[in-house]
Amino acid sequence: MFTYRKKTAGAALAAVLLVGGATTACEDGKKADGGKAASAPSAQASPSASKAAGGAADATPAAFLQKAKKTSEEITSVRYTLTGTASGQQVSSEASMRFKPSVAMSMKATSQGAESGTVEIRMVDGAMYLGSDGTWLKFDMKALDPATAKKMESAQGGANSSGENPGDRADQLMGAKDLKTVGEENVDGVKTTHVAGTITTEQMRAGIATTATPEARERREKSLKQLEGEGIKSLAVDMWIDETGRTKQVRTRGEGTKGPMDTTIKFLDYNKPVEITAPPADQVVDLAEMMKRSREGAGSGTQQG
Repeated sequence: MFTYRKKTAGAALAAVLLVGGATTACEDGKKADGGKAASAPSAQASPSASKAAGGAADATPAAFLQKAKKTSEEITSVRYTLTGTASGQQVSSEASMRFKPSVAMSMKATSQGAESGTVEIRMVDGAMYLGSDGTWLKFDMKALDPATAKKMESAQGGANSSGENPGDRADQLMGAKDLKTVGEENVDGVKTTHVAGTITTEQMRAGIATTATPEARERREKSLKQLEGEGIKSLAVDMWIDETGRTKQVRTRGEGTKGPMDTTIKFLDYNKPVEITAPPADQVVDLAEMMKRSREGAGSGTQQG
């Protein structure tokens, strides 16, 4: 059973880290809604094609990004899907996140690769639960030893407290030298403006110092470390922003030492009630308690020897 749980945990954590490093999980109530796009056009679409799509190409792309940054501050909850490839794994997931009055998350993720399978991740009341088929492993951050807690907090942060949001990405993208408005495109029947550009990890690091809030600086620092850990030096970013300034979709692409990354997050809805509860107690194995019993058993064995 423990071996099974270890495999489940490995696949789940891979999904969590993909969300955090790929592009836009979330935190702080600053998140945007979205929908499903029929396709994710390349950031290399020609300016002539942009003008044919409508008047959006005549607007300043930075203005759309500034609006997306501002509206991202008003979100209290979000539901989204993530699909893509990173670190040699194909992952698809659907998640619901709440930021106020307290942070909580529920995600179902399917991964294919070294750690394949479907798992569910819940983050609520300071604990992370990893489960499949009615069995759960609980990681209580306060009860774990410091080294394990640090690793788990890093993984957990990828999906909420350190994850990027559209406001962060929009702010970074405004510094892209090749920033452009691709054109007007429909995302699930909603008219959006497609903005694209390329940003480097050096630009991201330079921008951290000018970030307004400590929370945003922490998110960006952890996200940047995740990208650097993947050996990624630059990202091609496409954002689809609707007429209200809400980000409907974000696609992020990059080349890393562990393989190419190409992920898309599609925002399904926002500011709707999100209720997340811990799994039933009789289905949960507490990692901290299990490790404590293991240490006590080892100590008893030593004394008896």
